Order: sequence, then C-alpha cells, then structure tokens
Amino acid sequence: MILTLKGMGLDVVMITGDNSRTANAVASQIGIKRVMSEVLPEDKSNEIQKLQSRGQVLAMVGDGINDAPALAQSDVGIAIGTVTDVAMETSNITLLGDNIAGIPKSIKPSQLTVKIIKQNLFFAFIYNTIAIPLAAGVLYPFTGILLSPVIASAAMAASSVSVVTNSLRLRKRSVILP
Repeated sequence: MILTLKGMGLDVVMITGDNSRTANAVASQIGIKRVMSEVLPEDKSNEIQKLQSRGQVLAMVGDGINDAPALAQSDVGIAIGTVTDVAMETSNITLLGDNIAGIPKSIKPSQLTVKIIKQNLFFAFIYNTIAIPLAAGVLYPFTGILLSPVIASAAMAASSVSVVTNSLRLRKRSVILP
C-alpha cells in the first residue's frame, strides 16, 4: 500500500506517539523512510502545521480520539477502522474496517475529480472567450454577420452538455478503479 501511494507521487510520513525504536521498526517493514515518533497527540496537529507551512498539502490517516485535532488540521483527514465519533466528525473521509488498502482507492477518485474540474473550467473559459464576443456582435462591423440569439443559446446549451458529459466520465472511471 505504501508503494502504491509513492507510485501516485505522494510522500508518506509516519507521525506516531510510539517510541522511536518501535516506530522505526514498523516504518522500515512497510517502506516509510520519514518517521516522527514520540509525538504527543496534541503535537500531531502542530507537526502537520509545520509541514503545511512549507507548502505541502497533507492527508492525515488516524483512528482515534487522539488523532482528531490532526485530522481536522490536515487538508484531507482520513479516519480508519473502528473510529470514535470525534475522529469521524473531524475527518473528510471515513474508511470502514481496518484495511488501509482503501486509502489509495479513496485518493484516486478525488484526483480524477480535480482533473475533470480543471478540464471543465478550461472548456468553459475557451467557450466564453470565443462565444460571448461573437454573440455581442464583435464581427458585425467587419463582416456584417450577427449571431442569431437562437444559435447563441444553442451554443450555450452545447457547452453545458459538454461539461456534463465530461463530468459523467467520473461514473465510468470510478467503477473500474482498483
């Protein structure tokens, strides 16, 4: 699972209250290079703030009441396992069960969603950059061509349909995610 996250271009850091020896042993077994150990529950959110101050976008995975402040501080909080109500309320995503393999599965759809949002904004920007001046009659002084309001409204509807159709790709893509 750590390799999957790294393959997605993510930097994985372990922040734990466990002693250094235990934390480093676990981290080396699962492939985590960067470990912050013996961190008190109230200091976990401070460590996240430090990382965020460097411009990093952070997802925090936690499972209990001690993790709630850090889950709230992170950009994306992921509660996992049999979480407390506090952890569930402060997280953005709650994964049921103790299987952390759901973490990459929860990140992939969100990355795809952001990609499609950017595409839709691009399409809308291009459409509005071209179509609004045409509808306003920018070509009329030079060519005598004036865009009919019916054609302009049809073009606007086509723009909306293209954005919705592009967004519907999420339904198909999210079904086939591993």
